Amino acid sequence: MRYVNAHEIIPKKLLAEIQQYVQGDLLYIPKPEKSRVKWGVRSGERQRLTKRNTQIRDVFRSGSALQSLADEYNLSVETIKKNIYTK
Repeated sequence: MRYVNAHEIIPKKLLAEIQQYVQGDLLYIPKPEKSRVKWGVRSGERQRLTKRNTQIRDVFRSGSALQSLADEYNLSVETIKKNIYTK
């Protein structure tokens, strides 16, 4: 998030209207819902975690123990259980 001076981008009439509600404070204006990107999509982290979680479920189905999976993936046993038992 970057700082932008409202005088530089907002028309004077609209700025005067906003100043009736906020004066001298920082104001966060969120993106519209449809233009928001889910967490991890841009960086590829969501895809990486999905792939890792699929691997964990596959290895568990082939007979690996929870503790060995936790050790292999550096996760807690509880996190492994959440991954395996939730859809």
